[in-house]
Amino acid sequence: MTILEAMRARHAVRSYTEQPLPGDAVSRLNAEIDACNREGGLHIRLVTDEPRAFDGMMAHYGKFTGVRNYIALIGRKSGDLEERVGYYGERLALLAQTLGLNTCWVAVTFSKGAARRRCAADAGEKLVCVLALGYGATQGVPHKSKPMESLCRADGPMPDWFRAGMEAAMLAPTATNQQKFRITLTGDRAEAESLGGFYSAVDLGIVRYHFEAGSGKALA
Repeated sequence: MTILEAMRARHAVRSYTEQPLPGDAVSRLNAEIDACNREGGLHIRLVTDEPRAFDGMMAHYGKFTGVRNYIALIGRKSGDLEERVGYYGERLALLAQTLGLNTCWVAVTFSKGAARRRCAADAGEKLVCVLALGYGATQGVPHKSKPMESLCRADGPMPDWFRAGMEAAMLAPTATNQQKFRITLTGDRAEAESLGGFYSAVDLGIVRYHFEAGSGKALA
């Protein structure tokens, strides 16, 4: 499965089976986490066989069941931390999909205290959110998307690379499916911006990764 195929196949999954993560998948994920930490200046951790973060009232409110594995998205506090977490977290979510695993972005409905203790995050670090991870009881369902024209602007006809990037960006998960972003094409330069909303910086990072993977070009 390619990354673009993974974008189309990946949907949020909240219920998981008891099947453990295979060793080769754990190794692949940890290798990619190491790469993301180096490139993004982050301290992401993979946590396996640990149910406490999803065993409280908040997780039940979020309708999560069977979550025993997650990727904790952590970094030193800074103005752009949330966007970097979104970018590299989605890179990991899509890798997990290519490995036959399911994921769900979780910002509120889990125990941050339990996750921080397991990850030994220090006082200068922020646990922004986690990716629930494992073998889903289902494969989830696709999210609805706004029309492409409402998510971008172009000063002329869209080149193929920009349209491909937008098609990938439309597949990006966003908080409550709000899709509060805009990508603007000026000449041969594309730029992404947030239109507000909660967890919008994380969303912008996720969208940025999708667009760049789909278009093959970096956003400004």
